[in-house]
Amino acid sequence: MLSKYQDELRQLQKQTCERKLTSLKKEGKYIYIEGKKYLNLSSNDYLGIAEDKNVIKNFTKNSDYSFGSASSRLLTGGTEIYSKLEELLSKLFNKEKALIFNSGYHANVGIMSALLSKKDVVFSDKLNHASILDGIKLSEVKMYRYKHLNYVHLEELLQKHRHEYDTAIIVSESVFSMDGDIADLKKLVKLKQKYNAILVVDEAHAFGVFGDNGLGVAEAQNCIKDIDIIVATFGKAIGSVGAFCTGNTILINYLINKSRPLIFSTAIPEINIAFSYHVITEILPNLKKERKELLITAEKLRNDIAKAGLKTMGSSHIVPVILGSNENAIKISSELIKNGYYLLPIRHPTVAPNSARVRISLRADINYEEIKNIIQIITNYLEI
Repeated sequence: MLSKYQDELRQLQKQTCERKLTSLKKEGKYIYIEGKKYLNLSSNDYLGIAEDKNVIKNFTKNSDYSFGSASSRLLTGGTEIYSKLEELLSKLFNKEKALIFNSGYHANVGIMSALLSKKDVVFSDKLNHASILDGIKLSEVKMYRYKHLNYVHLEELLQKHRHEYDTAIIVSESVFSMDGDIADLKKLVKLKQKYNAILVVDEAHAFGVFGDNGLGVAEAQNCIKDIDIIVATFGKAIGSVGAFCTGNTILINYLINKSRPLIFSTAIPEINIAFSYHVITEILPNLKKERKELLITAEKLRNDIAKAGLKTMGSSHIVPVILGSNENAIKISSELIKNGYYLLPIRHPTVAPNSARVRISLRADINYEEIKNIIQIITNYLEI
C-alpha cells in the first residue's frame, strides 16, 4: 500500500528534488549544526529581531501573558491583546479594521478562498506564493495568471475577461521571495480602478523593511490608501509569529465569517501577539538606520554578482544567484556551507526549470565585509 509513496520519494531523489529537515541551534546571526558555526543567510529574520536576546529579555521580564490559547478566536482564544494589536495595525495603515491570522499561509489561503467563488475571477502574478495559489484553488474560481510583473499582459487579460464575471480580484506580492524583485503597486492600483477590481497585496517580505515606518512597499510607493487588502506577516522581519490583513470593515467582517483557516484554527497564544505588538511599537521605530543599511548592503552584493558575470535580479534585501540546474545549486550550496555560509539551494519545482539558485537572505546585523567573499567562492567553484 505504501509502495507508491516510496517510488515517488525515489523519483524525487533521482531528480535532486527531495526535501529534508535539519536540526540546528541558533545564536544571533549564526547557526550551529553538529557543533560547526555558520553565518545564517537562509533566514527571513531580516532585522535580526527573532534571535536578539536583549529584545526577548526586555519583553519577557514584564510579561505575564499566556503561553497557550486552547481555543479559536471565535470561542475564547481572542484575548484583549489581539484587539489591541489589530487596532494598532488598522491605525498604522489608516484602514478601518485589521484581522490576525496564525501565519501568512493561513492568511492567504483564508482570504482568497473566502472572497472568491465560481462566479468570480482572479488575476494573479505568475510568481505569486504557493499560499495564494492554494487559496485560489480552494475557491474553484476562474484564474488568469499574468506574466511576472507584466502589467501590459495583465491589462490584456482584464480587457478580455473582466466583464464576464461578477467580482474580480487582482493579487500580487510586493517583494517576491524567490527573485527579490518588487511590484509596481501604483500600476496595479490604476488597473484595479479602471476595471473595477479588488486589489490584494501580500507584503510578507516587505513589512518591517520598506517605507519610512517599515509598513512595506505600499508605504514606500505612497499607495496604501488605494489597496483594498494589505496582507503581511509577523514571522519575518518582525521576528515573531502570525500574520494579518487590513482593509475596510465590510471585507474584514466577511473574512471573520467566511475564512475557514481563521474559524477552525486554535488561536496563537497571547504571548506571541504581545511580542508582535512590542516589536512594532518599541523596536521597529528605532531601526530606520539599520533598515537603510540592509538595502545598501544588498545593492553592493548585487553589483558584485553582476561584475562577476553571474546572474541575479531584484532590488530588495533578497539577493538570488541563479545557477541553472538543481545539481549546480546543490554543489555550490555545499561549497558555501563548507566555507561557513549557510546558504541552501532553491531548486525546481520551487522555481522554474533551469533557474535553481542560492538565495541570499540578508539581515540588518550582517555587514558587507562578512559576505563579500561569497561571490569569489562561487566563481572559483564554477571555474573548476
